[in-house]
Amino acid sequence: MFESALHLRDEFAGLEAALSDPAIHADLARARKVGRRYAELTPVVRALEEYDRVTDDLAAAEELAADDEAFAAEAADLRARLGPLVERLTRLLAPRDPNDSSDTLVEIKSGEGGDESALFAGDLLKMYTRYAESRGWKVEILDAQETDLGGYKSVTAAIKAPSMGEPDMMPYGVLKFEGGVHRVQRVPVTESQGRVHTSAAGVLVMPEVEETEVEIDSEDLRIDVYRSSGPGGQGVNTTDSAVRITHLPTGIVVSCQNERSQLQNREQAMRMLRARLITAAEEEAASAASAVRRSQVRTVDRSERIRTYNFPENRISDHRIGFKAYNLDQVLNGDLTALVTALQEADTAERLAAVGDQAE
Repeated sequence: MFESALHLRDEFAGLEAALSDPAIHADLARARKVGRRYAELTPVVRALEEYDRVTDDLAAAEELAADDEAFAAEAADLRARLGPLVERLTRLLAPRDPNDSSDTLVEIKSGEGGDESALFAGDLLKMYTRYAESRGWKVEILDAQETDLGGYKSVTAAIKAPSMGEPDMMPYGVLKFEGGVHRVQRVPVTESQGRVHTSAAGVLVMPEVEETEVEIDSEDLRIDVYRSSGPGGQGVNTTDSAVRITHLPTGIVVSCQNERSQLQNREQAMRMLRARLITAAEEEAASAASAVRRSQVRTVDRSERIRTYNFPENRISDHRIGFKAYNLDQVLNGDLTALVTALQEADTAERLAAVGDQAE
């Protein structure tokens, strides 16, 4: 039934052999790439092996069932096991985004709403940070432009898993559905009349890629350095340590001013540039990209929202899948499990439907 997936066993065996070779670990980028693919294939190959065992045992039990009722009962048990196993394999083998096993960069920008939008951007950062920490992921702030009230005009965070895992358990595979415009309805701290305001913040989720995965010609870069700016007149503002990199062929601009060292800021900016370039290249090359990637709204226009956070009703609503819950306070404190699960299940259903359409 799953003959088309048999080549994955050979690939898996090759990856296993490669990882057991000490020489591969001298090349960290290659070792990570091989390890990531190995982690992707592990659940598939294990499920294929279990499928083979169950089908072989079922065939034997059915052959002996005519002479022994005990084998008839065993055959019934094996058929009951086979159904869920076939369903799991079908889900595992459905085409998916090859970046799902990657770590991720999450960029949050304030939009309509001024200071209130910047404060909401800070709330979103706290939400993702606490969720990541609950999963044992590491969060690193690459760049942040803060406001006087403690919000963010823009903030970019790298989220990394401590080890390789299944795609549905890795940062990008989990958080990619967060890309888009998030709308908040609440009474701002700056509102003296107690009126509910609506504002928005935009979230962009990108896979983090290794330096070797994206070729960037130094001649295509314009690098500017300038004095960092921010509230409070931090010591970081006393030198020209901030870096702005413009990729001339695409017009993509990234900047970083968080670190005291110009070299460190440049390295962080290059991480952001690589993520933006691979995302842009994939979207341009794949006109038939998944609905999820197409839905990542680049503008911060609250008419193109994916989610609403309603404080008066303690309600969160995801407009793409009709998800609604009345535990907004818990969600903003990092409890994203139910929402993430619902989004992943909707994505799986779409991918399986696409496979079914192609088979017809």
